[in-house]
Amino acid sequence: MTVGGVQGLRTKGRRSMAKQGFYYDQTSCIGCKTCQIACKDRNHLDVGTLFRRVETHERGTFPSPRVFHFAATCNHCANPACVSVCPTGAMFSDGTDGTVQHDDSMCIGCQYCVTACPYGNPRYLMALMVVHKCDACIPLRTHAERPACVAACPMRALEFGPLEELRERHPDATDALPSLPSPAYTQPSLLIDPNEAALLPAQTT
Repeated sequence: MTVGGVQGLRTKGRRSMAKQGFYYDQTSCIGCKTCQIACKDRNHLDVGTLFRRVETHERGTFPSPRVFHFAATCNHCANPACVSVCPTGAMFSDGTDGTVQHDDSMCIGCQYCVTACPYGNPRYLMALMVVHKCDACIPLRTHAERPACVAACPMRALEFGPLEELRERHPDATDALPSLPSPAYTQPSLLIDPNEAALLPAQTT
């Protein structure tokens, strides 16, 4: 198995830019999983391994149940828990755009980052004995292309770019949902226009 990724590329030859992140219009998402498939194809992932995953959740009770979808991937946090626990520096914040990247050549497969991430995004690749995750398609972006998930979405529910510009375009977007961990600690680079159902509290049993 081969995986698209940084493979030792850090900031060499790249221009510094504003902090980058994702915008997700949950009100437009239809749960088709096109973004998930595009990411899987781009990264040549084996069966059972996903760097972007689309989940469907239910809220409410009979006779008025509600459904919403959530397309989850690495949030490229400003204070990433995965970076803080990595003992080798394999997981690092890129100095040019603020995304969280992974240097496969430095990874020892300890999986500390897998345990530390509150969003459960890093994945241990058994065949390679290293951890990997979404790199926001940095190889594509260096050639002025969009991340594969963004380009593939038929509803244009995903955007990627400078966070401040995304905030200006989507002033009502938030990084906090009842179904997500609190953003206070890791400060995810993710803005969401939420589906109304996603604002309802999860049911407890």
